[in-house]
Amino acid sequence: MKSLKYIAIAFLSVMIMASCEKKDYPKGVDELAHHYYAIFVPNTNTGVTVSRSQAALVKFPVQFYSTFVRDYDAVARYTVVTHGNGITSPAIVGQDFNIVDKNGNPISSPDSTYSIVFKKAVQAMDTIYIKLLNNSTPGTRKMEIQIMDNITSQFEVDIFSTAYRRPVTIN
Repeated sequence: MKSLKYIAIAFLSVMIMASCEKKDYPKGVDELAHHYYAIFVPNTNTGVTVSRSQAALVKFPVQFYSTFVRDYDAVARYTVVTHGNGITSPAIVGQDFNIVDKNGNPISSPDSTYSIVFKKAVQAMDTIYIKLLNNSTPGTRKMEIQIMDNITSQFEVDIFSTAYRRPVTIN
């Protein structure tokens, strides 16, 4: 019992001394000063199933991580993928769905890539919107919305491996 008391006092003394220790951590790493992240919320690659007759826009929240205010706008890029990753019956843009703005107006893209602009690279949340077109073709359609790395001479918007893609099944 006496030795247990001494061990407890020694343990508490060490804990008190350790909590008083002050460390100087670097303020930042220059190589990462213009490095940001964009991910889907929630922070998973979990698929979503929607009904083709759904009238409401399908919303995919995107979190942009930054601790700075810059004199430039950071741009996160995303794409629609309709092949690979188990996609056997691809959804077709313009036939099954459209990528739209928050008002439901289609956003055109010659190469299936789109952008979200984060003004002054300030941490923020934005949304990717999809409008379903109630295509009468029978069967399930699939696609993935994928956030992509965007590397420029000013900044890099990177992704997390656990939240960069959102598989979508249209029933």
